Amino acid sequence: MAALPAETVASLGDALFAALESRTAIAPLTETYPDMAIEDAYRIQLRMIERRLALPGERVIGKKIGVTSQAVMDMLDVRQPDFGHLLASMNLAEGEPLPMDALIAPRAEGEIAFLLKDDLVGPGVTAEQVIAATEYVLPCFEIVDSRIRDWKISIQDTVADNASCGMLVVGAAIADPRQLDLGLVGMTLVKNGEIVGTGAGAAALGHPANAVAWLANTMGALGIPLKAGEIILSGALSALVPLAPGDVLSMTIGGIGSVNLVCSGARA
Repeated sequence: MAALPAETVASLGDALFAALESRTAIAPLTETYPDMAIEDAYRIQLRMIERRLALPGERVIGKKIGVTSQAVMDMLDVRQPDFGHLLASMNLAEGEPLPMDALIAPRAEGEIAFLLKDDLVGPGVTAEQVIAATEYVLPCFEIVDSRIRDWKISIQDTVADNASCGMLVVGAAIADPRQLDLGLVGMTLVKNGEIVGTGAGAAALGHPANAVAWLANTMGALGIPLKAGEIILSGALSALVPLAPGDVLSMTIGGIGSVNLVCSGARA
């Protein structure tokens, strides 16, 4: 399969950046390029990130792993994990309303976030090494959003679109991952007073540290380390939850703690 020309990669990355800036979704890239390789999709992602990093004050603060749970695989009909970059502008303080007018079609995921104290450089990183390199874990909402119209995404589309990353809200609660089994911790997600999602740490590739090891090894093969001080989102523990103005959500992970999210605007 021939790689996409550099000018095509740049054009598609620029189109996704423009969609982000204008909050206007575009048609799936795979409609025009049905044979697009995953490698080309990551090249497009890097072009989009390059455009974002050119904005004042923007910087990389971490990485995210996507499509790690069966529930999300089934919802999106995507069958392998992917990764994206977390940027400073994506990081929303807990208690600050989620700016719904800055997003297109947001959905919330409850996840375990890892704060690294040491670099992780793959390939060859194990789950045990991930735990050893982690300062602590935290409860986190990832707000996924798609610049692809109606979430009609293949794995290539979501990869190109920075793994459909929108924003993140990290809770203040912290826990030592060496003091609990992250594969067994339970998660409950509540929206407007009703339970809308439950799961366990094992939903993320059998154990959240497995997901982070996958990321370290996948990115390491590309010459990209996971760096000390970075936040790593390990993947959704239940199905994505659509968001609307005025929604109020809370998510609790046993042994770690809770995080809250309020969407801007008034409920219909």
